[in-house]
Amino acid sequence: MTHRVGVIGAGPGVAALHLPTLARLGDLFTVTHVADAGSGRAAALAARSGARRSTGVDRLLADPEVDVVAICSPPEEHAEQILAAVAAGKRAIFCEKPIATTVADAERAVEACRAAAIPLIVGTNHYYDPAWGRARHHLSASGGPVVSLSVTLALPPNGRYHDVVTEVAAPFAARPALDLSRPEVAAGVVRALLTGLAIHDLPLVRDLAPQFERVVFARALAPIGFAVGFIASGVPVQFCTVMLPGGADALWRITVTTARDRVDVNFPPAFVHAGSAGVRVLAADGRDTAYDRHPDDGYVAEWRALAELIDSGMPVEYDELLDDVRYTVALADQAAALAGVTA
Repeated sequence: MTHRVGVIGAGPGVAALHLPTLARLGDLFTVTHVADAGSGRAAALAARSGARRSTGVDRLLADPEVDVVAICSPPEEHAEQILAAVAAGKRAIFCEKPIATTVADAERAVEACRAAAIPLIVGTNHYYDPAWGRARHHLSASGGPVVSLSVTLALPPNGRYHDVVTEVAAPFAARPALDLSRPEVAAGVVRALLTGLAIHDLPLVRDLAPQFERVVFARALAPIGFAVGFIASGVPVQFCTVMLPGGADALWRITVTTARDRVDVNFPPAFVHAGSAGVRVLAADGRDTAYDRHPDDGYVAEWRALAELIDSGMPVEYDELLDDVRYTVALADQAAALAGVTA
């Protein structure tokens, strides 16, 4: 029996990511309901899956043909919709990142899932990418301590990738240009991008450097982006993101430097379904190893993980989900404050 999914949200992420992914997992999931917030886009998306469509969340949550709720709405709505799905007695929840925009809201949402024993998966697809498991295994086996971490992200605002920044920086996108010399604008850009885009990779950073300590530097970058340096578990971490007005394909890379080698994990653009990230290891003795890509990407893997939680009754790592939020919010708050001062 497949699990019946109701999708809250009808934006580009649903159309280009989750519906195609769920279509590839027809042995595990069937989309039965799609709800929008009044845009009317749910009708066309629901038709692709032979599903029902509605506006708002009430009809979807009341639908007895929905067992699993996929929350793909704007981040500020996530926590309340998790609570509503729990109250409706749904069997499991998939929630796009982040769970919530504040620690308090995240705690309410996760604790409700814990109390009801409802599996909750957060869509941190890079963490679920098979390539990250490969890289993590290498780092554990090599035994070399992590010396530094860096995440580099360059996304040209190109329709091929649905311009992810349009959702992350919506309050700023309507302006003809960002005046990053204004402290409130600089701080807003840094916080929005950390909580809305860097959230892809912060769980990976936390996997290797779990204890956030302090921000060292933070600046907003033109035309829209940020550069942030921080210390976590004694490890220096540099995170640089920029949205370019044009140019080459996206660059999305996390680099881990140890006492013995360097590990690069290069993620493909989000909307292309090109399989897993690539992993390359450059050893101190000059050996250069590139691992084969896995045919599945992190989107497939995260949905498979949810199916496994439902079917096996395995325990959910609720505390890990909350720690991801606490780490991100602490980093974002400190970085935004410093970016506002240095604007």
